[in-house]
Amino acid sequence: MAELLNTEEAARLLHLNVKRVQALARSGQIPSVRQGRKWLFPKDKLLQSLKGTGATPRRVPTAGPGLDISARNQLRGRVARIVIDGLMAEVEIRIGDQLLTAVITRNSAERLGLAEGDDVAALVKATEVMVAKPAQPLARKTK
Repeated sequence: MAELLNTEEAARLLHLNVKRVQALARSGQIPSVRQGRKWLFPKDKLLQSLKGTGATPRRVPTAGPGLDISARNQLRGRVARIVIDGLMAEVEIRIGDQLLTAVITRNSAERLGLAEGDDVAALVKATEVMVAKPAQPLARKTK
Protein backbone atom coordinates (compact mmCIF):
# COMPACT_ATOMS: atom_id res chain seq x y z
CA MET A 1 0.00 0.00 0.00
CA ALA A 2 1.30 3.44 -0.95
CA GLU A 3 2.34 5.87 1.78
CA LEU A 4 -0.25 8.62 2.14
CA LEU A 5 0.75 12.10 3.25
CA ASN A 6 -1.54 14.58 4.95
CA THR A 7 -1.73 18.16 3.69
CA GLU A 8 1.02 19.46 6.00
CA GLU A 9 3.43 16.67 4.99
CA ALA A 10 2.70 17.21 1.29
CA ALA A 11 3.25 20.96 1.73
CA ARG A 12 6.65 20.30 3.35
CA LEU A 13 7.63 17.90 0.56
CA LEU A 14 6.60 20.37 -2.14
CA HIS A 15 7.80 23.46 -0.22
CA LEU A 16 4.44 25.11 -0.63
CA ASN A 17 1.94 26.71 1.72
CA VAL A 18 -0.76 24.33 3.01
CA LYS A 19 -3.50 26.47 1.41
CA ARG A 20 -1.71 26.30 -1.96
CA VAL A 21 -1.48 22.49 -1.73
CA GLN A 22 -5.22 22.31 -0.97
CA ALA A 23 -6.00 24.55 -3.95
CA LEU A 24 -3.84 22.42 -6.25
CA ALA A 25 -5.60 19.29 -4.98
CA ARG A 26 -9.06 20.81 -5.56
CA SER A 27 -8.13 21.78 -9.11
CA GLY A 28 -6.68 18.32 -9.82
CA GLN A 29 -3.19 19.65 -10.52
CA ILE A 30 -1.53 17.29 -8.03
CA PRO A 31 -2.41 13.68 -7.24
CA SER A 32 -4.71 13.56 -4.24
CA VAL A 33 -7.59 11.72 -2.64
CA ARG A 34 -10.36 13.32 -0.62
CA GLN A 35 -11.28 11.39 2.51
CA GLY A 36 -14.06 13.11 4.38
CA ARG A 37 -12.87 16.65 5.01
CA LYS A 38 -9.19 15.79 4.60
CA TRP A 39 -6.93 15.62 1.59
CA LEU A 40 -4.48 12.72 1.33
CA PHE A 41 -1.58 12.59 -1.09
CA PRO A 42 0.09 9.39 -2.36
CA LYS A 43 3.78 10.12 -1.80
CA ASP A 44 5.00 8.01 -4.73
CA LYS A 45 2.63 9.76 -7.16
CA LEU A 46 3.62 13.19 -5.87
CA LEU A 47 7.30 12.36 -6.40
CA GLN A 48 6.53 10.88 -9.82
CA SER A 49 4.63 14.03 -10.85
CA LEU A 50 7.62 16.13 -9.79
CA LYS A 51 9.90 14.04 -12.01
CA GLY A 52 7.57 14.65 -14.95
CA THR A 53 7.99 18.41 -14.57
CA GLY A 54 11.74 18.24 -14.12
CA ALA A 55 11.35 19.59 -10.59
CA THR A 56 12.70 17.85 -7.55
CA PRO A 57 11.78 18.19 -3.92
CA ARG A 58 14.09 20.82 -2.47
CA ARG A 59 15.81 20.49 0.86
CA VAL A 60 15.35 23.56 3.01
CA PRO A 61 18.84 25.05 3.44
CA THR A 62 20.13 25.05 6.97
CA ALA A 63 22.92 26.99 8.60
CA GLY A 64 26.26 25.33 8.21
CA PRO A 65 28.49 23.83 5.55
CA GLY A 66 26.94 23.51 2.12
CA LEU A 67 24.89 26.69 2.33
CA ASP A 68 25.99 28.94 -0.52
CA ILE A 69 24.45 32.38 -0.60
CA SER A 70 25.54 35.73 -1.97
CA ALA A 71 24.96 37.71 1.24
CA ARG A 72 28.27 38.39 2.96
CA ASN A 73 26.78 39.40 6.28
CA GLN A 74 26.08 35.97 7.74
CA LEU A 75 25.91 35.70 11.51
CA ARG A 76 25.78 32.23 13.02
CA GLY A 77 23.93 31.74 16.24
CA ARG A 78 21.41 29.71 18.16
CA VAL A 79 17.66 30.36 18.53
CA ALA A 80 17.24 31.65 22.08
CA ARG A 81 13.50 32.29 21.90
CA ILE A 82 10.70 32.17 19.39
CA VAL A 83 7.28 33.78 19.79
CA ILE A 84 4.65 33.06 17.17
CA ASP A 85 1.64 35.37 17.17
CA GLY A 86 -0.86 35.60 14.34
CA LEU A 87 0.90 35.82 10.98
CA MET A 88 4.31 36.76 12.37
CA ALA A 89 7.08 35.14 14.37
CA GLU A 90 9.68 36.92 16.48
CA VAL A 91 12.93 34.96 16.56
CA GLU A 92 15.68 35.87 19.02
CA ILE A 93 19.09 34.58 17.95
CA ARG A 94 21.99 34.52 20.39
CA ILE A 95 25.22 35.41 18.59
CA GLY A 96 28.05 35.30 21.10
CA ASP A 97 26.93 37.50 23.99
CA GLN A 98 24.54 39.52 21.79
CA LEU A 99 20.88 38.97 20.90
CA LEU A 100 19.59 39.67 17.40
CA THR A 101 15.82 39.79 16.91
CA ALA A 102 14.35 38.90 13.54
CA VAL A 103 10.68 39.25 12.64
CA ILE A 104 9.65 36.75 9.98
CA THR A 105 6.37 35.28 8.80
CA ARG A 106 4.80 32.48 10.79
CA ASN A 107 4.79 30.38 7.61
CA SER A 108 8.57 30.78 7.26
CA ALA A 109 9.18 29.83 10.90
CA GLU A 110 6.98 26.75 10.54
CA ARG A 111 8.49 25.76 7.16
CA LEU A 112 11.98 25.93 8.67
CA GLY A 113 10.78 24.07 11.76
CA LEU A 114 12.43 26.66 14.00
CA ALA A 115 12.69 25.79 17.68
CA GLU A 116 14.67 27.04 20.67
CA GLY A 117 18.22 25.70 20.59
CA ASP A 118 18.40 25.34 16.78
CA ASP A 119 21.65 26.43 15.13
CA VAL A 120 20.80 29.04 12.49
CA ALA A 121 22.38 31.71 10.34
CA ALA A 122 21.06 35.27 10.33
CA LEU A 123 21.59 36.79 6.91
CA VAL A 124 21.72 40.59 6.93
CA LYS A 125 20.97 42.42 3.71
CA ALA A 126 20.85 46.20 3.91
CA THR A 127 20.89 48.84 1.20
CA GLU A 128 22.14 51.61 3.52
CA VAL A 129 24.72 51.99 6.22
CA MET A 130 24.56 55.10 8.39
CA VAL A 131 27.56 56.63 10.10
CA ALA A 132 27.19 58.86 13.17
CA LYS A 133 29.71 61.36 14.45
CA PRO A 134 29.51 63.22 17.76
CA ALA A 135 28.76 66.95 17.42
CA GLN A 136 31.68 67.77 19.72
CA PRO A 137 35.08 66.23 19.05
CA LEU A 138 35.98 63.48 21.49
CA ALA A 139 38.70 64.36 23.96
CA ARG A 140 41.94 62.78 22.85
CA LYS A 141 44.42 61.32 25.26
CA THR A 142 47.74 63.05 25.26
CA LYS A 143 50.93 61.38 26.32
